[in-house]
Amino acid sequence: MDTILEAKGISKTYKMEDIAIDALRGIDFEIYCGEFVVILGPSGSGKSTMLNIMGGMDTVTDGELSYRGEIISNASERRLTDYRRKAVGFVFQFYNLMPNLTAWENIKLGAEIVDKPLDINKVMDEVGIGDRKDHFPSQLSGGQQQRVAIARAIAKNPDILLCDEPTGALDLSTGVQVLKLLKKFNKEYKKTVIIITHNSGISEIADRVFYIRDGRIEKIREVANPIEPEEVNW
Repeated sequence: MDTILEAKGISKTYKMEDIAIDALRGIDFEIYCGEFVVILGPSGSGKSTMLNIMGGMDTVTDGELSYRGEIISNASERRLTDYRRKAVGFVFQFYNLMPNLTAWENIKLGAEIVDKPLDINKVMDEVGIGDRKDHFPSQLSGGQQQRVAIARAIAKNPDILLCDEPTGALDLSTGVQVLKLLKKFNKEYKKTVIIITHNSGISEIADRVFYIRDGRIEKIREVANPIEPEEVNW
């Protein structure tokens, strides 16, 4: 498999006055094209910092992060902006939709910043919100808003989909539907999907699981027989 992201000795230290907080401590990994990865760890383990660095939203203190062989951890802000726009789609726990835009307009907002977006109407139909095009976020349920957020990320046609606790604010039934959408994007479009979560049940749908604690990857486990989202033990 071709490597899409590679980390070599990544460390991240935040300084607050005279206090230094080590969020990441010498992390190494490779993530492959078309892979479904779950990064699993408790609150404060460093998984969000890791996701922010992979998404080009934060920089490293030490080490290197490469995207398709290009070191981006020390790239210019202009290059990082281009990377975030074209290579990465983001799905957040609390949707981050523009309240004054319709569902269709929210998705178009993401699609119009890239060179080769997917068809917005097709994506909306695929995620089950084709009949909600003209609805504003306040007129949608939490699950529908998350579907809009996923459609917005998918419509960019990114190489990598980064998901920060995408089911954290959802009930069981809706959470399963969201995971099914992410698996569908991974399998049908052959794109890399990375989820960070504290929910160990979700890890069983992945190809590999990265266990992170105290800023270090404790182990990486290959899932021999990934289960379907409907089988997740919540």
